[in-house]
Amino acid sequence: MRSHAVALLSVLLLCVGSAHAAWWQGVSAALDYTPHGTQPGLTYQLLGSGGCQGCHSGNSGSSPTFFPYNTWAGSMMANATRDPVFWAALDVANHDQPGVGDYCLRCHTPQGWYGGHVVKVGGGGTIDGSNGCQLAGNYARDDGDYSGETCHFCHRLLPQGPQGQAAYTQNAAAWLDDADCGDGGGPCRRGPYDYSSGTVAPPTHPWAYSSYHTQSAQCGLCHNVSTPDTSAGPLKTLLDAAGHDTGVPFPIERTFREWQLSDFADLIFRDGMGDARDVPALALGRQCQDCHMPTSTDPSAAACNIEDPGVRMGNLPVHTLVGGNTWVPSILSGEYGAALGRNAAFTQTVAAAQQMLQNAAQVTVTQGAYVAPTPASAGSVALIVRTTNLSGHKLPTGYSEGRRMWLDVQVRDAGNALIAESGAYDANGADLDPQARVFEVLQGIWNGSACATNDGGGNPQFHFVLNDCIAKDNRIPPLGFSGGNDLETQPVGANYGGGAHLHNYDDAPYSFVLPAGTALPVSVTATLYYQTASKPYIAFLRDEAQTYGFAAENALCGGGPGRPFAVGPQSRTRAEYLYELWNDAPSDAQPGYGKSPPQVAGNPATTIVTP
Repeated sequence: MRSHAVALLSVLLLCVGSAHAAWWQGVSAALDYTPHGTQPGLTYQLLGSGGCQGCHSGNSGSSPTFFPYNTWAGSMMANATRDPVFWAALDVANHDQPGVGDYCLRCHTPQGWYGGHVVKVGGGGTIDGSNGCQLAGNYARDDGDYSGETCHFCHRLLPQGPQGQAAYTQNAAAWLDDADCGDGGGPCRRGPYDYSSGTVAPPTHPWAYSSYHTQSAQCGLCHNVSTPDTSAGPLKTLLDAAGHDTGVPFPIERTFREWQLSDFADLIFRDGMGDARDVPALALGRQCQDCHMPTSTDPSAAACNIEDPGVRMGNLPVHTLVGGNTWVPSILSGEYGAALGRNAAFTQTVAAAQQMLQNAAQVTVTQGAYVAPTPASAGSVALIVRTTNLSGHKLPTGYSEGRRMWLDVQVRDAGNALIAESGAYDANGADLDPQARVFEVLQGIWNGSACATNDGGGNPQFHFVLNDCIAKDNRIPPLGFSGGNDLETQPVGANYGGGAHLHNYDDAPYSFVLPAGTALPVSVTATLYYQTASKPYIAFLRDEAQTYGFAAENALCGGGPGRPFAVGPQSRTRAEYLYELWNDAPSDAQPGYGKSPPQVAGNPATTIVTP
């Protein structure tokens, strides 16, 4: 159960006005939002990825499609501290729970957090950096604290503490190797190679073999996110459908656990839920890295530009680390790509994300009852649209706020004229048909009688650090999902079958009227779309900044290193900057970023209606 101290603090925070924010900043600072894992004050500071670039990137005229630096550089991992959606959300989080940005920034800027530029410093003191204003560098620099998940961070990760302390798989509670590798060169760079075969020469820098770097548990560090596990216990605990406190730390994101409870998980990580069923070999034992860091088949593949071309063909995980986000990489390319020298990397990331979405799902259409229209009378057709999840986690997964997928089902006559549709999307206004079949998770705040996802005026609200209940989770489970009764991951308001294992598909029924005189034959096309950020979410972030008078970024961070910035929001709030990027329509003069344009997932399914 949550501690009385944290519960009382949370209630008081909801009651306090913005005029008292500074006073509450001091009170909440007594809470440690990041008490677990390696802490700031490293013996060997994290190095920037620029030091790896010289060897692990393509030389002039070389292909960037396999080198670790080139494929990492455009990823959201590499740009987690440049993401404008993150910064707008961080301001809301810090307003809702002053100081909680420490917990957010730990994952988004390991170099800044371990370097003592967020809240904690090496000597055990504190600084006021939960808003990110003490970070070194800026958005358009290829070094400093804005470099996201760096090479040195990932390749120093340990499966447990240096003295055998328990491992963590959430909230960025990482253990880092901070000992000398034995040759005076600092910590080992850990990876999945022992170089015993002799076919590839070992690197010249300190290194060590690490089976941990082949396992999904490493990914769980930032892709299993619970409410902050503070020094006084969990900030929020999960309330069930009746408002009863389950005592479970509130599950904000559960990508790792979704995989853990699927047939994709290695039996070692099945959390005691493995069984002797026949599981498809394609699924069993597939780690996150198998899909998100696929092995290069390029005949010239090499990890280092001094290696012979082709020496790593079939033996080099490509560091694309890609998901479904195409919108933010496009923004980052336009805003900072030239200064960073990463436009090609961002383009590559967008293409890889589109391919990932194509492989994530399968859509099929099955015809039911059909009454053919005549020149004098209307007809009708019934359909079942099945969406099958082919990924190793829920579809969609990850950060819940504003993220969604939906089905667009179109009925057309023999001349291809549209005669009926469910799931229409207006790209100009970014408005979605309210009757669309939407796959999403909606988290909210218990209001005494229900899980509220809207404010008193009926407007959607997204307060992820204050949420304590789940109003909806109809995201499609992965193959063999055994989380039907798991409080952290079970469907809410959706039926995916009973028993120990839920099915990995959704069957959506449709019935359409076919107007009299419709030219036959009629065709039906079903398309699954994915969207990174919805209009209600972007508008919410903007409205929070306006309502509570958030400061423009350079004013907020006045006196911080390198301020004022000449890039990013500058004289605007972070939310205002994000809204302008979102509302930046394409024109003849510039391409624009659009309103988080929906991306096709899987392949559209078309069927011809027959008697």
